[in-house]
Parts: sequence; structure tokens; C-alpha cells
Amino acid sequence: MDSEKKIVLVVGGAGYIGSHVVKALRDAGKSPVVFDNMSSGLQENLLPGIPFIKGDTQFPEQLASAMKGVDSIIHMAALKAAGESMTEPEKYAENNISGTINLLNAATAAKVKYFVFSSSAAVYGEPQYLPLDESHPTTPINFYGHTKLAIENLLHWYSQLKGLRFSSLRYFNAAGYDVDGELNGLEHKPNNLLPIVLETIVGRREKVEVFGTDYDTRDGSCIRDYIHVSDLADAHLKALDYLKHENQDLVINLGTSKGLSVLEIIQIAREVSGQEFNYTLGHAVPVIRLLFWQKLNWPQNCSAGDQNTVMRTHSAGNNSAGLSAEFVVFRSPNHQTHLIIIPIEQLCVFIF
Repeated sequence: MDSEKKIVLVVGGAGYIGSHVVKALRDAGKSPVVFDNMSSGLQENLLPGIPFIKGDTQFPEQLASAMKGVDSIIHMAALKAAGESMTEPEKYAENNISGTINLLNAATAAKVKYFVFSSSAAVYGEPQYLPLDESHPTTPINFYGHTKLAIENLLHWYSQLKGLRFSSLRYFNAAGYDVDGELNGLEHKPNNLLPIVLETIVGRREKVEVFGTDYDTRDGSCIRDYIHVSDLADAHLKALDYLKHENQDLVINLGTSKGLSVLEIIQIAREVSGQEFNYTLGHAVPVIRLLFWQKLNWPQNCSAGDQNTVMRTHSAGNNSAGLSAEFVVFRSPNHQTHLIIIPIEQLCVFIF
């Protein structure tokens, strides 16, 4: 195949996760090109030698001109604040849904063959059973989750009608930073547990507030499934390889299935930083069926090999970084499990 046709266009490639995907593509010998409007992407996330196109999915002509030589697309660009999506749905409809329609139309017009979509476990809504698998009903309970599901539905139709092979990756919480230290651009406006812990360590906050200590978990605090961003980037490459080798669509969950509790995160932070800090007290639920191991042969080198890696690489990112989480799974005092959406700005720390 002509090498020009092997270009992978990473839409949103200057963002937190997208930049790690670009790095993984480069390190694997692929030919990534970044397409980003820089609304939340960062200049420092643009790697030397990687072509960059400043453009916006809202403008079809910009997308059309970016398609030259593109064989595959990895779509990372989206607005992702669940709380905001409930107050400004029109903003999310235009950016996430309409922008993706423009992207799909440009891709199919240019005969792009493969499309990897960075989706979200927010498509599931409240769990009807655990662990969640890919057959679980999809009934989002916020508009952000609806936009992700709407895009997945579009992909199914474009696959049937236009022959575009796609993979949709549903994941929970990305964490950490590039283990090689090449990428350390901080996500805009982080409001999640790890950066809050780190801001407390460096004195930007007085304390970490832990909400709930009587949950049915090993230490009474709530648990989340954290995936190191480098592993998540690798999963996007595995998904792309799957499309090329299997020539069939793929909708799949991503995660470690081994959560860390709030108190465990605090303890790891103390060990890695060597600093004591204040916290006030306020469930390892395996929420992902491990189909990705069977389908993608995806080793989680950073997430599973050393749990300190997530905290250590967060610390390397100038002690503050963001996570791509938008929902909370929690177990209530009567031990019923719920998946809910909470506007992040209403919490000092996630309750999971």
C-alpha cells in the first residue's frame, strides 16, 4: 500500500488522551497527523515532527482538506462535562454530534477505511446488573452520554451503508501521564480526585474531603477503576489493528476491573510524594467485563504492573492533571449499586 495512505488522523490529538495516542502511534512506527481546534488542546502536547492541522469539526471544508492520504481516523474530540451537558445541551449537540457527522461525511467522501471512536461508559446509564458488559442496555442519564451513544448509532449506520469499519471504546477514568516524561501538558480545569490530592500536597488546597467511610468495601471508602492514559492510548492502537486484521466492527469496554479506593489513593500519594497532608473522612465493584483481553490482547503495562505509576506520573505532570471521568458508581448504605451523574463543580472530591 502507498505509505501516503497509511496516515492516521487523530482528531483532538492535542488533548490529554489524544496526545498520548499520537505518541503511541509514532512510537509504533505509524504516521499520525493531529487535527485540533485547540479549544482545550495544548501547544505543549504537540510533539516535534508530527504534522499538525489547526481545524474544527464544525467546518466541513477544513475536514475535507485534512483528509488527503488518510487511511484511518481516531476520534478523540468532544466536550465531556456531564453537568454542563445538562444545562447547555445545544452546545454538546453541535460540537459532539454535528461535529462527528461532519467528520464522518468527510471521511467517507475520502474513502477512509477505519474509524476508532473514543466513547464512554456513560452510554450505559444506571447499571441493571454488575459487572457491566457490552450487552448491557444503553440508557444514558445525561446528555453527554446521549451524544456518545448517538455517535455510536451513527457509526453502525455508516458501517452498513458506507463500509466504514469502526471501533467504539467505552471507558471510565483515564489517569496518570506519559511514563517517559515527554508529555506533561495539563488538562484544562481538572476537578477530579488525583489532581485534588496533588493540589493538597503542594498547598493549593487545605485538605482532601473523603465522602463516605461506611461503604461495603475493603476500607469503607468508595472505589474507582483507573486506567493509566498510556495503556488507554495503547488500547486505541490495538483497536485500530483489530479493525484492519479482522475487518469487522468492535464495540468494547476498557478498564482494569481492579479499582482503587479513595483512601488507597491518599496512601499511595503519601508514599510517592513523601509528604503528609490533611484529609477529612466523609467499593471495589468490578464494573467492566474483561472482553478486551480476549479481543485486543491488550496488556495494561502501566495500570496493572505498578499501581504507583498512575500517581507517580500524575505527580510528574506538575502535580496537577485531569481525568476523563464523568460519572460516579457508588454503593448506598443498603448496598444497592447506582450509577449517577453529579456536576463536578458541586463536589470537592468524587464520592467514588
